[in-house]
Amino acid sequence: MIADAVASELPYLRRFARALSGSQESGDAYVAMTLEALVQDPGLFDTSLTSRVALYRVFLKVWQSAPVNQTTEQVDSASTELNVDQRLELITPRPRQAFLLISVEGFRPNEVADVLEVPEQEVLSLIEVAGKEIAEQIATDILVIEDEPLIALDIEQVVTDIGHSVSDIARTHSEAVTAVSRKRPGLVLADIQLADGSSGLEAVNEILDDIDVPVIFITAYPERLLTGGRPEPTFLITKPFQPEMVKAMISQALFFNQTAGHKRRSAA
Repeated sequence: MIADAVASELPYLRRFARALSGSQESGDAYVAMTLEALVQDPGLFDTSLTSRVALYRVFLKVWQSAPVNQTTEQVDSASTELNVDQRLELITPRPRQAFLLISVEGFRPNEVADVLEVPEQEVLSLIEVAGKEIAEQIATDILVIEDEPLIALDIEQVVTDIGHSVSDIARTHSEAVTAVSRKRPGLVLADIQLADGSSGLEAVNEILDDIDVPVIFITAYPERLLTGGRPEPTFLITKPFQPEMVKAMISQALFFNQTAGHKRRSAA
């Protein structure tokens, strides 16, 4: 039964729908329309896919059927007081869908390709477009803590491809701390095993003692971060990495940190 297959996914679909539409009422209405469409035509549900992918595909078919959802909202992008929904509305519709499917819902690019019914390469392009549009809102300087020169250059290319800049590349703990004292970054990309035997994790801990900044760990040793200690690995990429996933995670970390920061300031 389709109802049994999708029941456990509905809370997550509602979350996605609310993020996509910008409101609980509208998002829930589209979820209800999706369920009605499935009742009327069970053939919409592709049983060759996982239940989650099949459900999100039907939802986006319903979503796309409304012409208003194929346009970008007109919001004053110069305003620094935009909330998360307004910032999402500034992103072109299709890239916004891909960004939310990966960043919020945790789909892999090949799953997003199945949801959107496009080649995986197009998904990667959509993610890059979303990243560039987010960078137009929240362009920042990024500190790279990485001791391998070629990997550092690859990361720098990823950062600049989507519109951000690299404030410094640090190869050791002490270089990282010194770099932050010279120029405060908006995000840190850090390995955990550095050139002189020092720890990128310890460097990040020291940096976080002084400033509040999102951190993405890029490491060949993810198990070293799964200790329950500070900082929690909210954003973790395993080497060897795919540039598109680094771009998506940079955009996610900056986007949601920026909007959360605005909420914290508003509540103060």
